[in-house]
Amino acid sequence: MTSITDPLEARRRAIESARSVVVKVGTRVVTDAEGKLDHRRIELLSAQLARIADTGRQTLMVSSGAVGAGLGKLGLDQRPSGLAQLQAIAAVGQTDLIQAYENAMSKSGRHVAQVLLTAADLRRRSAYLHVRNALNQIHAFGAIGIVNENDSVAVSELMTTFGDNDRLAAQVAGLLNDAMLIILSDVDGLYDGSPENPGSSRISIVETIGDQILGYAQDHNSAHSKGGMASKLEAAQVATAHGQATIIAPGRDDDVLDKIFSEVDIGTIFLPNNKTIRGRRRWIGSAARVAGSLNLDTGATQAVCQQGGSLLAIGIVSVNGSFQRGSVVSLHDPNGQEIARGLCNYPSSEVEKIQGQPSERISEILGHRPYESVVHRDNLVLNAGYEPT
Repeated sequence: MTSITDPLEARRRAIESARSVVVKVGTRVVTDAEGKLDHRRIELLSAQLARIADTGRQTLMVSSGAVGAGLGKLGLDQRPSGLAQLQAIAAVGQTDLIQAYENAMSKSGRHVAQVLLTAADLRRRSAYLHVRNALNQIHAFGAIGIVNENDSVAVSELMTTFGDNDRLAAQVAGLLNDAMLIILSDVDGLYDGSPENPGSSRISIVETIGDQILGYAQDHNSAHSKGGMASKLEAAQVATAHGQATIIAPGRDDDVLDKIFSEVDIGTIFLPNNKTIRGRRRWIGSAARVAGSLNLDTGATQAVCQQGGSLLAIGIVSVNGSFQRGSVVSLHDPNGQEIARGLCNYPSSEVEKIQGQPSERISEILGHRPYESVVHRDNLVLNAGYEPT
């Protein structure tokens, strides 16, 4: 983490440049200690979202809370582990959740639009673009989209920390131009130690998310929600790689969003990377389904990571998975770490035949050579969190 000359000025520039805003709120923020919806909190957040929208910014809320609301509505004290039970509880709670936002937002003269997504909805390029178009039209109608993971039909999303909506929020932000991602949490921001430790200090601004910053993550779970600081930092990595500032801020502060847009030093802001990802490469790096992986030698790893090169067949050591031409594949260094993702120009059956071979031999081996590279640089996205070992 490097020193920033003027943190407040950097924060001001990041906020002023945001033309769209995605606010993610977690279960512990929108529910009370018993797991029931906190209608007062939802009204406070809705009023502030409306004020952001009044500035002309496209405004979206990614809201957890369906399972928590369902637990409260059904009078359950603990989150069950059964998948069917969780799906049913989410279905019961989702109606209360969206109605609470609609009632609160109507006081500001706006409607809400319910958008239920799973990770699969963003993996196909065509579906990804359809979701983006729908969100843009919701904004054009003057409504505020309330996005939630479709827990009633999702499977792995409910059973893993991906279900906490942090990564979903980063992917939704990736659909928009010049966006800012705000993650409202039950902690005040990122601390350089345990938040409960009096000796720990809140970090106001982060320029680069490296090993030191990742080491500050303090994960914790509760009976009504999942996830923790590690998943929030992962979301911040995705968003900042897209060129989007990210703020982790205290969701239980009654004026948290107003304070952020008044440029108050609240929470932790993560500044966007200098080299940002846009267009199709943004989809490749964060949302697309990974169909297989390629293991690279040291030379290919350096060419891709340090020299800005495409991936050539000669640098591929082995192929994992069965995939078609045009599939998204993960590229791994000799230690098995993911270094990048990209669109593969050849199916796996052909990559297995040409791996380790110079490009000029591809025609001889396959009988054709439509592409010199296996993954072209223009269709390749580096892993922002990669640290060579």
